[in-house]
Amino acid sequence: MSLPVIAIVGRPNVGKSSLLNSLARRMISIVEPTPGVTRDRVSTLCEVNGTHFELVDTGGYGIEDHDDLTEHVERQISFAIDRSTRILFVVDVMTGILPLDLEVAKLLRPFHDRVMLVANKADDTAKELQASEFMRLGFGEPIIVSALHNRGRQDLLETLAEAVGQSDEVPLDPVMKVAVIGRQNTGKSTFINSLAGEEHVIVSEVPGTTRDAVDLRFEIEGRAFVAIDTAGVKKRSRWAGSIEFYGYTRVVKSISRADVCVLFIDSTKDITSVDKKLARIVADEMKPCVLVVNKWDLVNDRASTDDYSAYLTKTVPEIDYAPVVFTSAKDSHNTDAVIDTAWSLFKQSRTRVSTGQLNRALADALSGRGPSPKRGSKVPRIYYATQVSILPPTLVLFVNHPSLIRNTYKRYLLNCLQAHLPFQEVPIRVLFRARRGRDTPDISRGSWEKDVKAGGLPEDGRGGHGDSIDQPT
Repeated sequence: MSLPVIAIVGRPNVGKSSLLNSLARRMISIVEPTPGVTRDRVSTLCEVNGTHFELVDTGGYGIEDHDDLTEHVERQISFAIDRSTRILFVVDVMTGILPLDLEVAKLLRPFHDRVMLVANKADDTAKELQASEFMRLGFGEPIIVSALHNRGRQDLLETLAEAVGQSDEVPLDPVMKVAVIGRQNTGKSTFINSLAGEEHVIVSEVPGTTRDAVDLRFEIEGRAFVAIDTAGVKKRSRWAGSIEFYGYTRVVKSISRADVCVLFIDSTKDITSVDKKLARIVADEMKPCVLVVNKWDLVNDRASTDDYSAYLTKTVPEIDYAPVVFTSAKDSHNTDAVIDTAWSLFKQSRTRVSTGQLNRALADALSGRGPSPKRGSKVPRIYYATQVSILPPTLVLFVNHPSLIRNTYKRYLLNCLQAHLPFQEVPIRVLFRARRGRDTPDISRGSWEKDVKAGGLPEDGRGGHGDSIDQPT
């Protein structure tokens, strides 16, 4: 499937990222007055009156990047131009024509028939009058907008829809969203490019090359997926300014909106506090996770995969449920296994088990070890369980008094249920709710099956106040 592509091009600080966010009606690209914040191609899908197209933000043309990535940025701009159906040449009404605008105009001259001139930052009528000078660039009368105040937004969208024309192509809804996370220089962008089959994002030895969250749409066997490349995380004490802050914020948001997380680990270095922090965020968000041990081909002592997996379990126990995949993203070795594993986890997290299957697993756990009473308290009783939701799988266990169940026993039950149900590699949530009344069935006597058949289980999980435990240990 190939949708029309609209590339946004211009010199630094003309408001390209603000324009993308305005047209998409959500914050996608980082907006920061510092020149050169956008480096990679950042894209999103737009729909106007039934017409779908891909909108692509690019880095500022001609910026002298302090990390010597100017050539990489401009190559990404060239990729976007070559693949575009239309090009939005963005200029700044506030500054007028600058020498770099002339350089961009020269770059776009061979693509004249695809270029639409957009004069941005026309915040009022007086500034609109200043836009006429941009006709000197040779691309006709500019479309006047203010991305900051959404002036001219709808007119521009309708003009774009008319320019690309009606198409039968409708983007498939993504089946699964995968957040690719990790500290700096662990190989995340190399992995993304391996999926894309091209240089979709910049790969460099310079730490912090990726600054934004970049979505890549790809298809496998007719199913659409989204991989989210995120900025490499480093210690908060080493943040140089707002760019690192925004990058970290996007990482956290990407974890939250993902169905599965892929945490990249550099096998040539020890696990750091940053790796542990990311693992904790994944665990707190209760996301399925694939631990990707990258650069495995560079490990000199050739440690066994079993030994390294045990090392991960010891150092990042928060996500000890996560399967481990050993890769070399640079050579595309085993990268397919990462997506296959993520897909398997996604299916696990959406699984629903029958009440009978769940209660048989609960009965096995109780037969192995029953709850012991707290000193001076009543005997805790667990009656039956039901699954109330997915993503993550959420189980409700009905008891006489939730406060009587010790935390150690809650963890025991959680581990037992996870081991005996089809949730071995994904986090599950277990809630403990009070179930009052003389007709309360007792799972130890097997009477829960009669209660299930009679429709006595509250599928919405209601039935009294309770407690919960989320994380396996």
